[in-house]
Amino acid sequence: MTPSQLLPYLQSLITHQIKISTMIWGQPGIGKSSIVQQVARAAGIEFIDIRLSQLAPTDLRGLPVPEDGVSRWFPPEFLPREGVGILFMDEINMAPPAMQGVAQQLILDRAVGSYRLPEGWFVWAAGNRKEHRAAVFDMPSPLANRFIHLTLEPSIEDFRQYAFSRGFSEHIIGFLAFRSDLLHKLDPHHDAWPSPRSWEMANRLYQAGMEIEPAVGIGCAAEFTAYLAVTQDIPDIAAILAGTKQPTFPSEPSLRYATVMALVGRFKQPQEAVNGLRWLIDKALAEWVQLCAADLFPQLRARDQFKAAQALILKDPKLKDFLTEYSRLLASAA
Repeated sequence: MTPSQLLPYLQSLITHQIKISTMIWGQPGIGKSSIVQQVARAAGIEFIDIRLSQLAPTDLRGLPVPEDGVSRWFPPEFLPREGVGILFMDEINMAPPAMQGVAQQLILDRAVGSYRLPEGWFVWAAGNRKEHRAAVFDMPSPLANRFIHLTLEPSIEDFRQYAFSRGFSEHIIGFLAFRSDLLHKLDPHHDAWPSPRSWEMANRLYQAGMEIEPAVGIGCAAEFTAYLAVTQDIPDIAAILAGTKQPTFPSEPSLRYATVMALVGRFKQPQEAVNGLRWLIDKALAEWVQLCAADLFPQLRARDQFKAAQALILKDPKLKDFLTEYSRLLASAA
């Protein structure tokens, strides 16, 4: 599953109140925990993140306390007592087998010791596989069989939408559109390597005028620097968005990606978005127009500007024809 597929799937579990324990597999740094947090925020429910690898069995089961000659297990304060939410066991298979064994009771029976999970809570977990070079233990078959299993894969299209919505630098977004293979590239020989998580860190460094090498590694940072040097010669984006200038579309691939991502990243008003799209239709091949539209339309919807942009498009026969064809392509791909 891509992030855009996993998100509605998890939301459906909450909507339909399906409290089956759910395991999310995926490579390090691709956003497993952040997607679960996003689901909790969207649903308006609580979110508790438990790292089992940092706990001892008694931390989860509770401490025995004598009471009237009998030991009573006092559960830990971090387990919920009421309400509705997601109890999320991140990096579950980094926990040793003894800890996973205690968690198994909570996952299967929604109880451990004298503690019972409130009815309104969901139990979800996430982890990396051994082939991801993570320091993990094998998940026992009885525990694995208590979950439904979902596998998350990185998606450059989803990451671009996320990056635009979070105000990432257009240079970071354009580079990753040009070199999508560098969105996630695990490098076991270096501490820093590119992933969606480390690109978010790199973006913060870059916007502060700092080197991104500590976040994504020396090789990736060098390629990004080379990309920046080439893409300084993109067309006048402000003039294109204003509709006052009609330069030619660049011929160099990296410049093309930089130009398209800049059109999406810099527009403020629907008219500017339409001007940029109209320029691309006149100057570029259909594949570049479609790339722009794939990122532009979701941003217009997110800003509640799509209807205004659509009205402007429908007034222009050439843009109207494109919108009709693009809608047909989306329908056939669905």
